[in-house]
Amino acid sequence: MNISLLLEMAAEAAPDRFGLVCDGKRWTYNDLLAAARGACELIKKTKVEYVALLDESSEAAVIALFGAALAGVPYCPLNYRLADTDLAALLQRLTPALAVGDRERVVRIAGDQEHTVLTREAFVAEARELAPGQEDREYYCGEGIAVQLFTSGTTATPKAAILRHANLLGYILGSVEFASADEDDAALIVVPPYHIAGISALMSSIYAGRRMVMLPAFSPEDWLALVREERVTNAFVVPTMLNRIVAEMHKAPGAEVSSLRAIAYGGGKMPLEVIQKALALFPHTHFTNAYGLTETSSTISLLGPDDHRLAAQSEDPKIRARLTSLGQPLPSVEIEIRNESGKRLGPGEHGEIYVRGDQVSGEYRETSALVEGGWFPTRDAGYMDEDGYLFLSGRADDVIVRGGENISPGEIEDVLLTHPAISDACACAIASAEWGEAVGVAVVVRAGHATPSDGEVRALVRARLRSSRVPERIAVVAELPYNDMGKLLRREVKQVLLTGTLCE
Repeated sequence: MNISLLLEMAAEAAPDRFGLVCDGKRWTYNDLLAAARGACELIKKTKVEYVALLDESSEAAVIALFGAALAGVPYCPLNYRLADTDLAALLQRLTPALAVGDRERVVRIAGDQEHTVLTREAFVAEARELAPGQEDREYYCGEGIAVQLFTSGTTATPKAAILRHANLLGYILGSVEFASADEDDAALIVVPPYHIAGISALMSSIYAGRRMVMLPAFSPEDWLALVREERVTNAFVVPTMLNRIVAEMHKAPGAEVSSLRAIAYGGGKMPLEVIQKALALFPHTHFTNAYGLTETSSTISLLGPDDHRLAAQSEDPKIRARLTSLGQPLPSVEIEIRNESGKRLGPGEHGEIYVRGDQVSGEYRETSALVEGGWFPTRDAGYMDEDGYLFLSGRADDVIVRGGENISPGEIEDVLLTHPAISDACACAIASAEWGEAVGVAVVVRAGHATPSDGEVRALVRARLRSSRVPERIAVVAELPYNDMGKLLRREVKQVLLTGTLCE
């Protein structure tokens, strides 16, 4: 099947329902389907092999995604925040493509790469103009690649992750109920289109029949204004966004958020303090922690609303700890924890997270990462408790190996964040002549608080954890480096601990 089926079903069920709001413009589901079919005609006419989007969230993202699907070419949204050199290298790997969005930049950095380049406005206009009058055209059946996403590439050349139509439909059909949204339901989409969370937000909202409200560039003020103006009912945010929203609501009380029924978050580790404040500020909103990866077509485990409230209110330490968990696996996937030899581990044992299911690709343009039995090693480290709740310790590559003992950075960070003067913390490996690796930490001091001494920080960790977890090197920084999806850039923190300066 082709992922365009999602849009076709929505347009057939509710053709005149508004499916998208962006920059004051409103599109019905029928409008979106017609434009996607026109985009298919444009793609066929230009004889390109990819559709590359270099743009913020807009109607062009929806039209390009489904137009590419109908035409049978991969949709490849690109990170517009990349440096010119890096972006030109990615575009070279997509030649020839229909490049949509920042035409001036594409022509300037990749003008010799034989792309067909259109601005957002020109692409949308041509797609609408070329929309076929008849609807019996034969479209691509959907047996191949639907989406190609480049990994972040913070430590190496970006990989081209492949998601096939079957993977994406496996996720949507297994987790979203068709036409389950009321006509007034609205989802606020602020995640960039080049992230899997942005793509899955489009598809899940369309399949549910929910109006998509797009915020191209995030600010907490604009986010809260759109919630009020469009009576938003659902939203997805990354931890850094929620932190800024919480801070804005404390700074300017009285925000009208009564329409918000559900907020999902993911993309990085959520600080315990932030989610606790959010639960207090949104007492009638259901919170969900969604954990997934590009290679798994988005979410593979969820910590649902009931778990959030129960954990926040419980006096049982085991139940309260679930507020920092990733919840339980979706019914459509299997998750295991394995050691370095590939042996399955039991409850409470730390190892690497493996996953398999129809939505799991684990495939790249260059190779496949799947192992025997169709399992995908995520490179995320974690463990599951006896009740099947998944806990993340960080990337497997981030584990600190001190004298042969594996140490999770996350457990140290959680302890550091209990200090009233520390607002953010990062633990990572530093070189040690004695132990091979030792613990280094960087901390951010909360405004209005005195900086804790190194001895105080070490005593805090020693009192809560084993002595092997006590940091040998401590740095105080103004802020920790995160990417735009809220992922902590440990490589840059290691550079601070090594040299005292950030990476360029």
